[in-house]
Amino acid sequence: MRYWLFKSEPSTWSWDQQVAKGEIGEEWDGVRNYQARNFMREMKLGDRGFFYHSQKEKSVVGIVEVCAEIHPDSKANDPRWECVDIRAIKPLSTPISLDQIKADPRLEDMILVRNSRLSVQPVSDAEWALICELGGVSP
Repeated sequence: MRYWLFKSEPSTWSWDQQVAKGEIGEEWDGVRNYQARNFMREMKLGDRGFFYHSQKEKSVVGIVEVCAEIHPDSKANDPRWECVDIRAIKPLSTPISLDQIKADPRLEDMILVRNSRLSVQPVSDAEWALICELGGVSP
């Protein structure tokens, strides 16, 4: 299993909206960055990810799971754009802010710290375990 981080502006798609989709999940559509799209091409069923609220909150708020592998983005008119589907698994007991992540030297190499604009990004096993621990959930 691999780990990922999915960023969303809460005003566009929030954790609560993701949770409301239930077991069927939702397309992670609208990604128009080749690097982020290519990361989604690497995802497999059951991979886990952090759901990250960008903009004002800037924090990891929940855990999601890939429930459908790469397929055409239903909102794109261009076949180059693909997406996966994700479903909510559980919220973090304590959301972890970007400031907390940046302040922790154990997370200094995390892509979120170095490239905070990338909407889909991999997370290492060690980063996953640490953020889960800080967020009060079992990895």
